[in-house]
Amino acid sequence: MHVQPAQVDAALRAALAPIEHLEVIDDSHLHAGHAGAREGSHLRVVLVSSRMAGLSRLARHRLVYDALRQLIPQGVHALAIDARAPGEA
Repeated sequence: MHVQPAQVDAALRAALAPIEHLEVIDDSHLHAGHAGAREGSHLRVVLVSSRMAGLSRLARHRLVYDALRQLIPQGVHALAIDARAPGEA
């Protein structure tokens, strides 16, 4: 079972509003043949939200994982996260 980028997008928008920028990229095709490819999607999230201001990288990742806690067991094998506050390079 694989989770679709649109599902991740909707969950993040609902949990982490306001969001200035959000991309959910499905990199599963890059992992074809990898043992984990059968276990779920390989996704990359690029997120800019004021909710990230003042938080450590770990705290930012926890917010994203918390927002996706229902989806991850449904078929996310790998998740790369780039979470920033507005104005961060």
